[in-house]
Amino acid sequence: MSLAEQQTRLQAFLDADELHDEALDYIAAHGYLTALSICPEAVPADEWIDALFAEPPSYRNEEEAADIEAGLLQLKAHIQRQLASDDDMDLPCELDLGSEPDDSDLRGWCVGFMEGVFLREEVWFENAEDEVSELLLPIMVASGLFDEQPDFAEIARDDELVDSMVAQIPVVLTALFLLCQAPDEKPVLLKPRR
Repeated sequence: MSLAEQQTRLQAFLDADELHDEALDYIAAHGYLTALSICPEAVPADEWIDALFAEPPSYRNEEEAADIEAGLLQLKAHIQRQLASDDDMDLPCELDLGSEPDDSDLRGWCVGFMEGVFLREEVWFENAEDEVSELLLPIMVASGLFDEQPDFAEIARDDELVDSMVAQIPVVLTALFLLCQAPDEKPVLLKPRR
């Protein structure tokens, strides 16, 4: 089965109504797997798969269970290859929160990404807290998870600022990947652009 076919089946499964309310849909799962691909510490697959579903899904049979888990592992490997390439990351959604941010795919993707960060939060900030915090800011803002905090609420009210931050997400992902996975390349990456 091709990657495209497997991903179509995975998407249909993750977007189905039968899953637990807190399970991640396909777009959120993509964000989640992107965070796990960047995370400085590898999270065991059985742990992140359990967390993704919130509770075990009702698979039709063992074959379906194996198929879905293989699809998730394949998607994660695909994301890792994209992050390691010289190209900016392709998100499975528009880089736009639209007029109803809570209903946007980008918000779902960013929420999924932050769920991935929360799995190993202390590890993310262990070695380069300031840089990681700065790079995560656009994703944190777009996720809406921090809107209760005054600083985030202030940013959220400035549509132009939010739009410019959201546009940086693909570049931010590459920077985070290099910072967390190839720290020796960090100084070049974080130099201000002329």
